[in-house]
This record gives sequence, structure tokens and C-alpha cells, in this order.
Amino acid sequence: MNIFVKPSSSSALLRETPSFCAPGVPHITARLTVERDFTVFIVDDDAGVLKSLARFVRAAGYTVRTFSSADELLALDCAEDAGCIVLDLLMPGIDGRELQAALCKGELERSIIFKSGTTDAPTIVDAMKAGAIDFLIKPVDGNALLAALAIAGERQTKLHQRQAELAEIKHKLAQLTPREAEVLRHVIAGRLNKQIAWALGTVEKTIKVHRGRIMEKMAVRSIAELVRLTEQIGITPCEQEERDNKDGQSLVVDIGCRSNRIARDALQVA
Repeated sequence: MNIFVKPSSSSALLRETPSFCAPGVPHITARLTVERDFTVFIVDDDAGVLKSLARFVRAAGYTVRTFSSADELLALDCAEDAGCIVLDLLMPGIDGRELQAALCKGELERSIIFKSGTTDAPTIVDAMKAGAIDFLIKPVDGNALLAALAIAGERQTKLHQRQAELAEIKHKLAQLTPREAEVLRHVIAGRLNKQIAWALGTVEKTIKVHRGRIMEKMAVRSIAELVRLTEQIGITPCEQEERDNKDGQSLVVDIGCRSNRIARDALQVA
């Protein structure tokens, strides 16, 4: 199925025509599965194109929201809505690339599918490097658009899984006391109980108890597992200057800041 986009100067509308399918090759719409709560945000300043494209995407089973400009999308509070953006490159006001840059600076970065009449290689390369799913040249092929939406859905699923993993690690870290948080960073640095006890001015038996509680609260059985978890959330082993200058409470605050930053970075996972 092809979606032909004529130039706006000729009062164009989208029209859909059957696409050729090779024998034995199922049509992409037959294989399409739509993730729940996945919304397609379509931005185009041509009202006819916007309406027809929205109708086509809805027919494929997606929830659709339409916008006539980038400003209209940015003004809407839809940060909690999962999905991707189908975006025209050239529009009055904020154009497609400027909108992509604005979204990258925010808390949430959605997948973007560009559509444009341009075949300018540098523009396409820059958009893809900035994280676009695809860059579709007009007239837009319907199968290519659905394939790009399917990729965006897969990326969204992986993103949700990653966010859930990070949230679980963050929850486990929140169960640690300030002293346990302090001991944790010595443990993942590979130090023995007696070395940690000496550095913290306590006895080896106390550190042994802290280590046991850390392993229990973090639900791990080995130091290697503990190191992998802390690496995912961005916690680094305690260095000499930190041992000298940081107390447990400041380490707890540091852990919280690091985990929040890693959670935000997870939104940019491809």
C-alpha cells in the first residue's frame, strides 16, 4: 500500500493504492502487532495529508493524535503517553529537525519517523544520527511506514523493560541505610572486610554484618552480581578521596542522584 503525498501547492491529499506483494510474501499488515498504550503522534501542516495519514495509521490498529504544527505538539502535556512521532521535515515555524532537537533536550525522547520530499543526504544522515527510526521519502510507501512503526513499537517495549529494571534496582538501593550505602561502594571496589573496617574506623565483624544485609537487600548471591547491578545504575566504586571525605548520608543522596540520571538516560535507548 502506497501513500502518495502530492505537493501542498497543488492542494494535495493522501491517497492509498494497493502495493505489489510478491507471491508467498504476506502483507505487512497481516504481521503487525500493536503494543498496548502506544500512540502515534502525526505532525503535518497540510490538513489533507494529516487527515488521510491519520486514517491510514488508525486502520492499522494504532491510537493516533494529530497536530498541525510542532508548536502545537510541544504545547501539549503528553509526557506520559508512550509512542512515536511521524513528522514532516519542512513546516512553518519550528521544522522537523528543530522539533527533534527540542525533544532530545527534554525528559522524554520519543522515536521519530521523518517524511519529506528531500533526498538531501546530509539532512537524512543528521536526522538518523540524532535517533530517528526512519526517513521516508515522499510519496510515502504504506508498508515502509508500518514497518517503521513496528520498529518503534519494539524499541518502546525494550525501553519499558529497561526502565522497569532500573526502577527495581533503585528500589533495592533505597532500602539501604546510609552506613550500608557507604559500605556498598567499598565492597564493589573489591575490598576485604578488614580493609573496609580500617577505612571506616570500625571492626571487621560490623562490616561483615553490613555486607550480609547489603547482599540480602540487593537480592544477589555474589559480588559479581552486585557489581553488575551497581554498574547499571551508575554507581562507581569508592575511591580513596571519597573514603576520606564522604559520609553515609551524602552517599545515599549521591546514589539517588545517579539513579535518577541513569533513568533519564534510559529514555534515549535505541
